[in-house]
Order: sequence, then C-alpha cells, then structure tokens
Amino acid sequence: MEEQTEGQLNIELSEDVAEGIYSNLAIITHSNAEFVIDFIRVLPGVPKAKVKSRIILTPEHARRLLSALSDNIEKFESANGRIRLQENVSGFTMNFGGTMGQA
Repeated sequence: MEEQTEGQLNIELSEDVAEGIYSNLAIITHSNAEFVIDFIRVLPGVPKAKVKSRIILTPEHARRLLSALSDNIEKFESANGRIRLQENVSGFTMNFGGTMGQA
C-alpha cells in the first residue's frame, strides 16, 4: 500500500493516455450544471470530422481550467513571443496551405 502525505495527490498516467490525442478544433457548450468540451481533429479535404475526446467539467472546474490555461499561455508567450492568431476568421474555415490533393 502506498503512503500518501496530506495535501498531495498521487496521479497515474497510463501509456495510451500519455500518447495524447491531436486536436485542431474544440467546441464548447454548457448547461446550468456543466461545461462540455469536444476535441476534434479536422483533416484537409475530408468533409467529416469525428470528436476524438470529450471532457465534461463543473462550472468551478471550467473556471479553474481557464485560469490555468491563461497562466500557461502567459508563461509560453514570455519565453517564446506572442502567439499570433489569424485575422478575419469568420465562421469555420481551416486552411492547411498548399493545393487540394487529387486522386
């Protein structure tokens, strides 16, 4: 049996979860009791995309996630420069660059 000191949480990360899932689109919805974040991978030339992972959070945990993400973005930008966002992005369009492949 593992001993755990007070105030510490022992977190296990399995190999398959540690590999991660790539996502280039997130859709966030909410109800009065929870926030739902769907992580999606959109590929060029493929008109259909699947949700790869869904995370459901309480409003309190969503606020904590926002704070932690904001803090990490500030640290990243301090070390690497400001993250540039594409301008004039209206609606959903993804440009992967290059030309459309043909079969």
